[in-house]
Amino acid sequence: MTGTIVHEPTRSEAPSAATQAAIAQVEASAAHNYHPLPIVVVEASGAWVTDVDGRRYLDCLAAYSAVNFGHGNPRLLAAAHAQLDRVTLTSRAFHSAALGPFVEALAALAGKDMVLPMNTGAEAVESGIKVARRWAYQVKGVPAGQAEIIVMEGNFHGRTTTIVSFSDDPEATADYGPFTPGFVRVPFGDADALAAAITPNTAAVLLEPIQGEAGVLVPPAGYLQRVREITERERVLLIADEIQSGLGRTGATFQCDNEGVVPDVYLLGKALGGGVVPVSAVVANADVLGVLTPGSHGSTFGGNPLAAAVGLEVVRMLAEGDMQARARELGARLHAGLAELVGHGVTAVRGAGLWAGIDIDPAFGTARDVCLRLLERGILAKDTHGQTVRLAPPIVIEEADLELLISEFREVLGA
Repeated sequence: MTGTIVHEPTRSEAPSAATQAAIAQVEASAAHNYHPLPIVVVEASGAWVTDVDGRRYLDCLAAYSAVNFGHGNPRLLAAAHAQLDRVTLTSRAFHSAALGPFVEALAALAGKDMVLPMNTGAEAVESGIKVARRWAYQVKGVPAGQAEIIVMEGNFHGRTTTIVSFSDDPEATADYGPFTPGFVRVPFGDADALAAAITPNTAAVLLEPIQGEAGVLVPPAGYLQRVREITERERVLLIADEIQSGLGRTGATFQCDNEGVVPDVYLLGKALGGGVVPVSAVVANADVLGVLTPGSHGSTFGGNPLAAAVGLEVVRMLAEGDMQARARELGARLHAGLAELVGHGVTAVRGAGLWAGIDIDPAFGTARDVCLRLLERGILAKDTHGQTVRLAPPIVIEEADLELLISEFREVLGA
């Protein structure tokens, strides 16, 4: 489906009565912890969504990479429908036929031994922290209660109390203390600072290969390789949070692949559920995940049959390699087009594959201003940290629609 009807004059008008009513209903009864754009989606297909008034928009956020393979992907819907007719939940009190094939395939995709299936990305991060600490005490020999995990400035790993404990974003931390101890922050991209922060009590280094929420920040060339060398030398686990950057988004199965790095632990989520159900996972070798024993960790919904069936089909798609190749090829076109906007309302463009952070010149306006203007032209994008627009269209986006995105961005900026 391409964007031949993008220029609908009604888009620039005030929200319709139907849109206003739907938004008012949410605002009246849902907590105000989000500030969404004024659009109400009722259906979607591929890279396109339709609002309550029948107007179509090109989705260039893909639910923060959760919809990497497109809305309503036929293969993923077929897998979900088939499992819905069998069994959706047993809890891990019993075995289910769907779980084994999923964890076996995901472990093989990541080149690891074992998988801990969970639900949300934040749960994967929390689980990774628990595993790293238990490994530090039981395997490395860190004194009880002294394990430390090194994290990065500008990090975003989720919203739980423990995770925001090591955030440096005031919006994420204000009025949520007291916080969980045991974390040491260092500048992202500074391998020397990381090395200096390691002590005998360091259990792990936790990082995003590309910092998404911070504005799609890409570290200096060679940084991840140096981090890998340092952590191996110091006997410290390297935990890569690939929840946004992984599973095809950056033109590889994992962004770590693009850097020639294999971490000790992968944290996965978002696209692992194909935009159908929440699915996340901690993936590592047995010498790390083997520290978990019955009763030491769990989740009622983690590894449920429906999630496992969808997750298995996601893994099968990634094993074919077509999605990664498409993200590489279309990503090159996206970044070439965006680079031409630097100096024309844009001060910088960063990213990899079909993922980009575009810094808007404050003289032009805020990033939200730009997103609202894009919305009027039928393009859905989202701002972060005031001046950065994030783009992460579904990997299945048509080339013509990608060109439409670049063209409309240029028009919005008057470039």
